[in-house]
Amino acid sequence: MGSALLALGLLALLLGPAPAQEVLSREVFCGACRALMDEVEYDVTKARQKKTKVGSYRINPDGTQERRKIPLAQSEAFLTDLLDKVCERMNDYKFEEDPVTKERSFKRFAPRKGDKIYKEFKKFYFYSDAYKPLKFACETIIEEYEDEIFSLIAQEADYLADKLCSEKSDLCDASSTNHTEL
Repeated sequence: MGSALLALGLLALLLGPAPAQEVLSREVFCGACRALMDEVEYDVTKARQKKTKVGSYRINPDGTQERRKIPLAQSEAFLTDLLDKVCERMNDYKFEEDPVTKERSFKRFAPRKGDKIYKEFKKFYFYSDAYKPLKFACETIIEEYEDEIFSLIAQEADYLADKLCSEKSDLCDASSTNHTEL
């Protein structure tokens, strides 16, 4: 009888924290998805103002090349480079709990490269292991949903985070949207 209780107690210890871990994991993946799409949307918006040449370097028999200008944001090379580097920015986010609603989310605390305060801010070095799960989740999301991200950008969809994180991937609840309808 004593060994059965001990086994049951060990089983309860092993199974007990699982729901809390699952909630935390869901919060991390949802937060990473929203942070990822926030960063992607920021870079894509900046890149939409620029153009790049795409096409073949081959010379046709008549001596011409088939090259055309497209928005940089639609360039596969730009998007691939962006997705390769974007998860490094996850250390610019911190986990916060709203004191009123008790809703927990990741918020960007670091200024962006073009901001006035950026030069002063980059003199300081912030590093914490706390962002590692967010970075891992970001990399996992990109690996799993890269085609969907490319598709949303190509469609110039609004509310990229909501489209990917709630509709396409179901990483976030549909009720946790960050935009307001007018």
